[in-house]
Amino acid sequence: LLVGPAGAWPGMEEGTTCNRLANRTERYYITRMTCRATVDPPRETAGARRRAARGRAVTAARAAAAALAVAALPACAGPGASSADRVRVSAAVSLSGLLERLASGFQQETGTAVALNLAGSSTLAAQILAGAPVDVFISADERQMDRVAAEALIDADTRVVLLSNRLAVVVPAGAAPPRTAAALGGPAFRRIAVGDPAGVPAGVYARRWLTSLGLWDALAPRLAPTRGVRAALALVESGDADAGIVYRTDARSSDAVTVAFEVAEDAGPAIAYPAAVLADAANPAGAARFLAHLRGRAARAAFAGAGFIAPAPPPAGGRAAP
Repeated sequence: LLVGPAGAWPGMEEGTTCNRLANRTERYYITRMTCRATVDPPRETAGARRRAARGRAVTAARAAAAALAVAALPACAGPGASSADRVRVSAAVSLSGLLERLASGFQQETGTAVALNLAGSSTLAAQILAGAPVDVFISADERQMDRVAAEALIDADTRVVLLSNRLAVVVPAGAAPPRTAAALGGPAFRRIAVGDPAGVPAGVYARRWLTSLGLWDALAPRLAPTRGVRAALALVESGDADAGIVYRTDARSSDAVTVAFEVAEDAGPAIAYPAAVLADAANPAGAARFLAHLRGRAARAAFAGAGFIAPAPPPAGGRAAP
């Protein structure tokens, strides 16, 4: 899986043949490639140029279908699971690990397999809008859920706020941490990793927080935007960024970073993880059961243990307000 800025791969090196599945999301290309380089690069002919032009004209349509098919492959479900005994869940990548364990527990309890597709919320929303088969969508912000809801693709009666979170500032393990947000403007923090503020929820939240402090204009040139919050965390873990702004749940999951400070709930943006069953879910009953499982006592305790904030459970015979 190769990821980079839009336009990073307008064409491969001469003499390389590839099967390329490209899906443009926000300012990035996500590309899966299988490549074989020839020994003697062939000369480009007029016919080859015409064939290449025709190929580029249909790449978007073919690539979208292929990328969605790849994304829909089960992560926890067995290959023989049918739609009746499987729930397809597209969920924010910041839920990785914990959601996989909860999905496994749900399968053991109910016999219903869970196929997880974990990625950035903006990517998931784009997949759903393009027709990806999904039963449950869990976003890391309301904006991406709203994009899907605007096209009447969710069952509005099932939409709930599943979780909340907080931002945290992290540095590579062993590095001197900043004590305040303003300290990120110091000479020690020349590169700050964040989710892309143009669409990745963690980056959108980071921008709101820095803007509220009057620091956005000063720090924006130092930001290294990534395709997702886990990618931002990885930059800090590797030392390729001097600091990062991520969710506190991600920060707590890593031994390779030091948490400089967490943003207090009343000082940071309101972070919400909405969840909903899709309007055309192949298994709406199973999807509803899975959402109920995630809102149950055991799952709430697991989320809290990982640093998430779970709203009060729904009243008996009813559901929590979205």
